[in-house]
Amino acid sequence: MLDLQHLNEPLLLSNFKNWLIENFDLSHIQAVYVKTFIFIIAIAILSIIANYVTKKIILTVLQRIILKSKTKWDDVLLEKKVFNNLSHFAPALVIFYSIGFAMLEFPGWIELIKSGVYVYIAVIGIAVFFSFINAVEAIYNSRPNAKNRPIKAYLQVLKVLIAVVATILIVSILFNKNPASIIAGLGVFVTALMFLFKDSLLGLIGGIQLTSNDMVRLDDWISMPSRGADGTVIDITLNTVKVQNWDKTISTIPTYSLMTESFKNWRGMEESGGRRICRSINIDVKSIKFCDDKLVEKFKKIHLIKDYIESRLNEIEAHNKENNYDTSVLVNGRRITNIGTFRIYIEEYLKNHEQIHNDGMTFLVRQLEPSEKGLPLQIYVFSKIQAWVDFEAVQSNIFDHLLAVVPEFELRLFQNPTGEDFQKLMN
Repeated sequence: MLDLQHLNEPLLLSNFKNWLIENFDLSHIQAVYVKTFIFIIAIAILSIIANYVTKKIILTVLQRIILKSKTKWDDVLLEKKVFNNLSHFAPALVIFYSIGFAMLEFPGWIELIKSGVYVYIAVIGIAVFFSFINAVEAIYNSRPNAKNRPIKAYLQVLKVLIAVVATILIVSILFNKNPASIIAGLGVFVTALMFLFKDSLLGLIGGIQLTSNDMVRLDDWISMPSRGADGTVIDITLNTVKVQNWDKTISTIPTYSLMTESFKNWRGMEESGGRRICRSINIDVKSIKFCDDKLVEKFKKIHLIKDYIESRLNEIEAHNKENNYDTSVLVNGRRITNIGTFRIYIEEYLKNHEQIHNDGMTFLVRQLEPSEKGLPLQIYVFSKIQAWVDFEAVQSNIFDHLLAVVPEFELRLFQNPTGEDFQKLMN
């Protein structure tokens, strides 16, 4: 609205209007509108120039200085466009400080335009803060121990707080209200807001507990069957933890569920330097027997157990003589069994295997309780190889050999009857 009353007009504007009136035969009102239009065009041109100077000259010079510097954090600020977002303030400041001079006779429009500039500055401020936070995250993640203590969830909370504060300021500007009164009025909607941000609040709490207790890190291998996850953690955010499964699918797990549900973290295995092999060979109990002289002589020729056989025979002979056992009866005294000798062979074979830990980690070959599926000989050892594909190759090679040598000890593997077995029986 045009306001010419009580107008304290600078001499420059007054002279410019008088010049328009005298040279173009305009009325006073017409001169005001023409002057205002000319000044608006001038402000627009100045804004474009300010934008060009900041982006094409200042930012270009700043970029060259940053790229030549030895520090890395300024490169990250440049990459995350912190300086580029800051440059957007230049045209806004030109408009803010010159619009009052250009539209002196239109105070209503001045307040409206300034309010729009305030909103624009708030939006640009959000962009600047967000890009700066992204830069902080990138700088932090470049540290060696960043994976142990990820801060992405905390920075997301900070972004939410900044967005909330900026939104309150924008609303207060648009409706010409005191920000304090708007904050006070939000109390009515607290319940609705808590329901709306329930997952974020739970995620924040879960993220703090996960980080403080060091339960999950980036690149950890975790297994969570209830969520269909079994793979590597690739991202930890405020609300979710992303896991890339071994089949290359992505499982998204709510952060708080890692605190309320069971999951397995394989980090301990990876840090230990070994990976467990726990598998059994089922022996047909009907093939278990005492060793006769012929079988014993055969065992003496097996390199890995020949020393054991010699010492064991001497031990058994001394014991039986000491107790005067009648060894013509098999149940009297001590004897070598094929199952016991096979167990010793497995131990010696694994002790001499270059990819198996035999010192400092559990090393066990034992018999489990017999069942309808035979007598399980369980191998419980740790491989030096941890990578999945290579580990499976090591494990397979070991059991390829052990399964192949079972008949050498006159033992049989247990296997449920197949169609071929029934066919032979019928024939």
